[in-house]
Amino acid sequence: MRRITILACVWFCSFSMLFSQESDSAFVETFNQSTLLGVGKAFLSDSYLSPLTYSGVSMTLMHDRIKGSPHLNGNMLLQQQFQIQTAITKNPTASASEYYGDINYHLNGFYPLLRTTNFRLFGGGGFDASLGGIYNVRNSNNPGSLKTSVNLHLAAMALYNWKAITLRWQLSTPFAGVFFSPEYGHSYYEIFTLGNNKGTVHFGSFHNQLALRNYFTVDVPLNRITLRAGYLGGYYRTDVNQLSTKIVSHQFMFGLAAESINFGGKRARRTPSIKSIYY
Repeated sequence: MRRITILACVWFCSFSMLFSQESDSAFVETFNQSTLLGVGKAFLSDSYLSPLTYSGVSMTLMHDRIKGSPHLNGNMLLQQQFQIQTAITKNPTASASEYYGDINYHLNGFYPLLRTTNFRLFGGGGFDASLGGIYNVRNSNNPGSLKTSVNLHLAAMALYNWKAITLRWQLSTPFAGVFFSPEYGHSYYEIFTLGNNKGTVHFGSFHNQLALRNYFTVDVPLNRITLRAGYLGGYYRTDVNQLSTKIVSHQFMFGLAAESINFGGKRARRTPSIKSIYY
C-alpha cells in the first residue's frame, strides 16, 4: 500500500508540474474547452445493498479542457475533466428506488503516436479520483454504499477532421489504484463510529477492479459558436470481500465548445504578437 501511495503521489506531482511549469520560449498555449450536459440510462448492481439490478435515468454535467504545452517539443496535450453524475433508478418491479451520485476528476497527458493530414492518434495516461455512493430507500439497516477510488490509468485519443467537422474518440482504463469497500456484513456504523475499519481500503487492479470509460464527440462549427455532441459510456466493477459492485451508464452529451488562448502570467506582457487590452 505504501508503494502504491508513493507511486500515485509521484504520478500526480509529475502531471501537476506539467500543467504549472512555464517555458522561457515565446510559446503561446491554446486550449479547447467545453461544458456538456448528458442524459441517458444507468444500471446499478451492488450486492451490499441488494441482489437486484436497478435501472433508471442518469444525468451528467462535465467540463472538458485540453491545452497544448511546450513540453516534448510542443507535442504534448494536457487534459482535465471534471464530472458530476447522478442517477435515479428502480428495481425490476419498480417497488423500490436507488439513488446514485458521483464526482470525479481526470487528469491526462497525451503524446502523438500517428499523425496524417486529417487524423491524429495519441497515447498516454494520467490520474483520476472519484467520490460518490449509492443509497437504497428500502433498506433500514445499511441503506448506503460508499464508492470512492483513486487510480492511475492508461488512455488513448483519436482526432479526425472531416471537412469542417471534428470527430474525437477517447478511451481510458485504470491499471493500479486504491478503492473503498466494506467486508461482507460490515456495517458503516462499525466503520465510521466505532473505528472498526480494517479491510476496507484495497489495492485495485485488473484482478478486482475493472473499469472502462468510452467517450466520443462530434464538433460542428456554426457562425460564432461550436456545438459539441457525443456519447459517454462508463463501466465500473469491483469484486472484493465477497461483495460485487457494477455501475454501467450510457449517456448522450450535448453542449458548447470554444478554442481560446492562455494569455496570463508573464506571457501577457512579453508576447509582442498578441496585444493585451489590460496590461
